[in-house]
Amino acid sequence: MPKIPEKIHELTVGQLAARSGAAVSALHFYESKGLIRSRRTAGNQRRYTRDTLRRVAFVRAAQRVGIPLATIREALAELPEERTPTREDWARLSAAWRSELDERIKQLNRLRDHLTDCIGCGCLSLDTCVLSNPDDAFGERRSGSRLMVERPAGGRTRPPRDREPAPEECC
Repeated sequence: MPKIPEKIHELTVGQLAARSGAAVSALHFYESKGLIRSRRTAGNQRRYTRDTLRRVAFVRAAQRVGIPLATIREALAELPEERTPTREDWARLSAAWRSELDERIKQLNRLRDHLTDCIGCGCLSLDTCVLSNPDDAFGERRSGSRLMVERPAGGRTRPPRDREPAPEECC
C-alpha cells in the first residue's frame, strides 16, 4: 500500500483509491451520493482531504453489513466537516443500526428455515409461502394471488394457455 507523506494534506483520486482499496469509480459514485466531498483544482482535478480515507472506510464497513447508502449519508451528515470519524462515532452510529440488522437477520433465518418448503413460482401454498407472501400479508388485503396482474373490468385476468405465464401473471 503506497504511503502518503504526512505533509500532503490532500489526496488525488488515485491516491485515495490506492489507500482505501475502493475503485476510482466507487469514489466518484460516493461523491455523487454525498458520502464524501472533494474540491476541484484549477485544472478541474479532484482533491480529497486526508480525513476522506476514514470516511471511505466508514462507508465500506457500513455497506459490508448491509446498511443502505442513504442511511450512511445521514450518519456521516451528523459528523462535523473535515473531521475523521472516530471509534466513538462508529459506536454511536452503528448502535442505531443494530435493531435494523437484527430484524434482517431474523428475517433471513426464517427464510433459510423455510426454504425447503418453497417450490418456486406456482407455489401451491401462497397463504404460507415465506418467500412470496411472508405472514400471509397479501391474504389480509385481498384474495387471490398477489402477483396476478389486476386488469380493468372486463379485461383478461389469466394468461393464455398456449404459453408459460410471465412472472407478474402467475402466483
